[in-house]
Amino acid sequence: MTLGTPPRFDTDNPRHQRVLALLLQRPAKREEVDRAAGASNGPELVAELRRRGLELPCERVEAIDRDGRPCRPGVYHATPADRRKIAAWLRSRSSGRIAPELAGWLALGAVSVLLLMGA
Repeated sequence: MTLGTPPRFDTDNPRHQRVLALLLQRPAKREEVDRAAGASNGPELVAELRRRGLELPCERVEAIDRDGRPCRPGVYHATPADRRKIAAWLRSRSSGRIAPELAGWLALGAVSVLLLMGA
């Protein structure tokens, strides 16, 4: 790695992989990230992915909670740069390291990224 070159994104954590599969499909609220990951620590999982080189910004949106009060929940999304890093990571993965049940979702996300990039 040369000076100024960001580290390549990589993860072998199944929770990370499930969150990435979701975020490649669409933006997601914290609760959706928790459900996809299979854990109740979505913000920490996103923080871990950020420490690994992804941006994954959180946009605050206007909403009404179940008590009828206004609130501003966060919605995570993958940036175009995140999508490129994830696509590069998927291309570099050796077979067998991604959980089989995630491979299809990640492949769908990668194809979507390529189509969006005009490749």
